[in-house]
Amino acid sequence: MTIDELAKGVQEGKRRHLAKAITLVESNREADQQTAQELISKVRSAKETVRVGISGVPGVGKSTFIEALGNLLIEEGLKVAVLAVDPSSPATGGSILGDKTRMETLSSKDEAFIRPSPTSGTLGGVAKRTRESMMLCEAAGYDVILVETVGVGQSEFEVASMVDCFLVLMLPGAGDSLQGIKRGIMEIIDILVINKADGDQEKMAKNAVMEYQNAFHLLTPKYDGIGVEFLTVSSIKKKRIDEAWEKIQGFISALKEKEIFEAQRKEQELNWFKRLVEDEVLRRLWNSRENKKSVEDLISRIKSGKITPSKAAMELLSKI
Repeated sequence: MTIDELAKGVQEGKRRHLAKAITLVESNREADQQTAQELISKVRSAKETVRVGISGVPGVGKSTFIEALGNLLIEEGLKVAVLAVDPSSPATGGSILGDKTRMETLSSKDEAFIRPSPTSGTLGGVAKRTRESMMLCEAAGYDVILVETVGVGQSEFEVASMVDCFLVLMLPGAGDSLQGIKRGIMEIIDILVINKADGDQEKMAKNAVMEYQNAFHLLTPKYDGIGVEFLTVSSIKKKRIDEAWEKIQGFISALKEKEIFEAQRKEQELNWFKRLVEDEVLRRLWNSRENKKSVEDLISRIKSGKITPSKAAMELLSKI
């Protein structure tokens, strides 16, 4: 299959072509990466889309929530893509192969595309491939891209830096959960959803919302005039999933009204450009044959105390 045939298939929304294109993006081979960049340039879409990051503590029911939300969006006539950011390897666990099996109803629908995370790699590498996969999904006509973060800690920040709206799921019983949210992560949340708000836990979930509202009230808002939204849902009973989508739409509308939406996307692209340049400079610096002897020599001199790390760094950088 030529690159033009692949690009045409992606733009026509053919799932087989889209899957092949994402496999190309995920490849570590330099030749594949060059082809992937050419492909992305050919198919880049101006289609208006919504990018939502979804995170949450283990056992919170992310997959059930994503499936319920995805099915609702399809009922409303939208196409949905689900991507996962998971830097873990098969040896350490994670939801690498579990996404499709956990979202059986959604994955069986023609209007949905679910892509498990690449099987391994650094967080930065996985995030790079997820960004490019997201662009391919948009080119293939998907209206809403749901990006699930599976890792903990830094992966939330990676996902928040590539989406329009960052939604976090929490369990009822705010006291314990509140301790588990790092302040930095609190500052990037746009919508906080208490899941599993059903049966005996419904009252507990409502109390949790009040506790979270009080806690977030002490933080400086992420956007001037746009506060964090809170709600309770039951994904398993499909209760108030429509309200969650309304909150997402309302948040996106507020960003557009304040002319933040486009500016934020442009800022994300510029930050991504800088990050790619930094990563590539480092890669070439460490991997080039010309520098290999210099690097080994500097490492030896640092170990023997003949040169300070900062002086060694300056010496190596002078060779660029």
